[in-house]
Amino acid sequence: MNDAQLQALSSRIGEVLKQHQATVTAAESCTGGWIAKVFTDISGSSAWFERGFVTYSNEAKQQMVGVQVATLAQHGAVSEQTVREMAAGACKAAHAQFGIAVSGVAGPDGGTDEKPVGTVWFAIAGPHEKVVTQCQVFAGDREAVRRQSVGFALQLLLDEFLIN
Repeated sequence: MNDAQLQALSSRIGEVLKQHQATVTAAESCTGGWIAKVFTDISGSSAWFERGFVTYSNEAKQQMVGVQVATLAQHGAVSEQTVREMAAGACKAAHAQFGIAVSGVAGPDGGTDEKPVGTVWFAIAGPHEKVVTQCQVFAGDREAVRRQSVGFALQLLLDEFLIN
């Protein structure tokens, strides 16, 4: 997904959120604030993008969005359980109706047999404590994995919560 496609997707999300008078927040690990950047590239995004949390370290995940120490110890930072807590915690901290969480192994190192480079977990939290999670394994270098992760997260939000 190129920059123009990310911008178009971000604009579409913003339009739908404005129609519903709703806001979104993001808790990002491997994407390092790229989702927040894509959202804030859109003029007027302050009407629907509340704030972003770059929770790159485990300590940041705990302090900023309330991920439990036990979750990280038992499942690791790149796990369904961790992104669930990140998304829900971000919504709570930002008072936003929707939350996006991303945590993964962007590479070129850091992968394991169980979680190879390119493994990324996503969670989207929405109203009524609904949380959708998904794991993807992306190919490519660090930038490619991160770019694909941003696009996938935005599309997941749109598909699961914002369009019927």
